[in-house]
Amino acid sequence: MNRKISEKIRYVGVNDHHKVIFEGMWPLPFGVTYNSYLVVDDKIALIDTAEADFSKEFLSNIRSEIGDRKIDWLVVNHMEPDHSSLMKEIRETYPDIQIVTNAKAVPMINGYYGITDNIRIVKEGDTLDLGGATLRFHMAPMVHWPETMVTYLVEEATLFSGDAFGTFGAVDGEITDSGASLCGWLDKSADCFSEFRDEMTRYYSNIVGKYGQMVQAALKKLSGLEIKRICSTHGPVWEKHVPDVVAYYDRLSRYGAERGVCIAYSTMYGNTAKAAKALAAELSARGVKNVLHNLCTENVSYAYRDVFKYDTIAIGAPTYNNDIFPPAYNFMYGICARLVKDRRFFAFGSYTWAGASVKKLNEMAEGQGFSLVSDGISFPQGYTSAKCDMAAIAELMSR
Repeated sequence: MNRKISEKIRYVGVNDHHKVIFEGMWPLPFGVTYNSYLVVDDKIALIDTAEADFSKEFLSNIRSEIGDRKIDWLVVNHMEPDHSSLMKEIRETYPDIQIVTNAKAVPMINGYYGITDNIRIVKEGDTLDLGGATLRFHMAPMVHWPETMVTYLVEEATLFSGDAFGTFGAVDGEITDSGASLCGWLDKSADCFSEFRDEMTRYYSNIVGKYGQMVQAALKKLSGLEIKRICSTHGPVWEKHVPDVVAYYDRLSRYGAERGVCIAYSTMYGNTAKAAKALAAELSARGVKNVLHNLCTENVSYAYRDVFKYDTIAIGAPTYNNDIFPPAYNFMYGICARLVKDRRFFAFGSYTWAGASVKKLNEMAEGQGFSLVSDGISFPQGYTSAKCDMAAIAELMSR
């Protein structure tokens, strides 16, 4: 991998092809990157670190770029441990280094790593002169932690954006989007943004989703900057696709979506599953995009992705203890917790002696401001097409 992004910017991050679950919850079928950057001038700034398991590789990457030169500044944009957990190793290797961050990060640095000295606190608009290269700092609170900030290299119009504009997926080939590949597994005829877009959607919906309003505030603040390059902490360095990436984050944070249906169901004995598959078949027959997720067997990460992707949500759940079957309830709770809005909604599910799940799902949906496609279908005992007129529902969804 060519680590020289420009004369002044060097990539020193790492690929993680081994971890299978991110944050203890989210699958990583294509791995993930922990991106870190050097800005090299008369003085040197290191922007963020990497995950603790990669200490040797990370320090080796740094030495391969600057040899025995010292690092003067460690800029901490975000304190989440996948980006900060090598702070102590950096301090031990470069004992004179000064940490540059904002006031909200200081107690976190102490709490995680016991570091309390040699910290320079910056606020909105402050700058750091490296001897020709100028770093300027902008606060981006709750995108997606309260201490989050971004760093802007003025002379190269480069935004070091922390987790913003990030994506799941290790990056094979070049680190920039001119030659980056998602583990080399996807269609090489696709451009880099198209190749990573689903993993960006999944990353946003899983990690950032609740904070759309804060993302919008950050985008508004950054709209006055010329941005020629985005160096995020996960995924490719964006150069060719900066407008695409910014526009897509804008859409995601406004909960914008394309026409289509995310069907997510939970099932005990297969009857609600049959109804879900019947709905999918009817939608497909009408040319309506749809995806089907079994909440009992599949990690919910992918269903959240498609909630952010499509404008209609259909949730199937049998009644359980006079309530919503737990996998579907947890999923619906997660949708509400992410503050998703502007969706059409349809609930369905089986029951044996008393139906409650559809009514309770509708109540949650209406509390979220969703528009109900219908009152839902709650059917007794086994599934039949006579009990569940999914053709009529699919026709409503196709309009």
